[in-house]
Amino acid sequence: MLAWYDRHRRVLPWRALPGETPDPYRVWLSEVMLQQTTVAAVRPRFAAWVARWRDFASLAAADDAEVMAAWAGLGYYARARNLVAAAKAVVADHGGVFPQDEAVLRTLPGLGAYTAAAVAAIAFGKRAVVVDANVERVVARLFAIRTPLPGARVAIRAAADRITPDTRAGDFAQAMMDLGSGICTPKAPSCLLCPLEPECLGVREGAPEALPVKARKKAKPQRYGTIFWVERDGSVLLVTRPDKGLLGGMRALPTGPWVEAPPGLADAPLAADWEMRNVTVAHGFTHFDLQLALAVARTDAHQAGEWWPIAELDRAGLPTVFAKAAAAVLRRDG
Repeated sequence: MLAWYDRHRRVLPWRALPGETPDPYRVWLSEVMLQQTTVAAVRPRFAAWVARWRDFASLAAADDAEVMAAWAGLGYYARARNLVAAAKAVVADHGGVFPQDEAVLRTLPGLGAYTAAAVAAIAFGKRAVVVDANVERVVARLFAIRTPLPGARVAIRAAADRITPDTRAGDFAQAMMDLGSGICTPKAPSCLLCPLEPECLGVREGAPEALPVKARKKAKPQRYGTIFWVERDGSVLLVTRPDKGLLGGMRALPTGPWVEAPPGLADAPLAADWEMRNVTVAHGFTHFDLQLALAVARTDAHQAGEWWPIAELDRAGLPTVFAKAAAAVLRRDG
């Protein structure tokens, strides 16, 4: 695997080149950004982020609202809050130096088992067992582990532990990630190009693409809500969502409750002549699907909140669901 990696490694902006010393800040940041997000989506966002906050100290001193706006569109917004909290902990408790020990890393906000292992191995060369979705797939096929996920994860991690070397553990982890990303792909693995093909039990059994076995997904519940678009003098009213809860701390358009039946104008931000638009916005979250009605009004009232110039709304850092709603309103009005 290491010989294959030396020839075929991906060049990524957060990855040290041969002979370079990895930057722990960039390794950690990339691992957090890449959770549930593709490399293609992360590349430009990573570059913009490190140009703005280049190290733990600058991120620890960053304005929370600016950080949340910079994260907009990447989803799973608790990750952004945890980035700032972890940076502050590194500065306050570790003298601005990222700890190298995997157990200590796990004490930092947002660093679970996977992220701590990845940072320990990739940034510091420690032997750690790193299992992301790509590695999970490679190992399940290599050892023909047929227990359905998520129950298979204990066996997959144990198998990954057996093959993780004592030296170059970070390179090994990245090699397995690259293999899963480019060759041992979910639907059409290129087994003839794989350096592990001679040892792969999934190939021997004739159907590696059937592994790992995934449990049937449960249907997600459907919820409904209303987004309120209220204009005043070329600006639109924005609010900041509560710190705790879904999309916490983010700038957003006002919204009523997200419930099992359409709530109409419940919890409208002000009394106005609301127009219900004949269009809805759909958005999927991890645990439910959401369908949103759009209510539009204009006002001269001095309503509390943040009045954002409509012409500059793309700079507000709205989460995707609210950006979709804004685009739907502006398409109609444009």
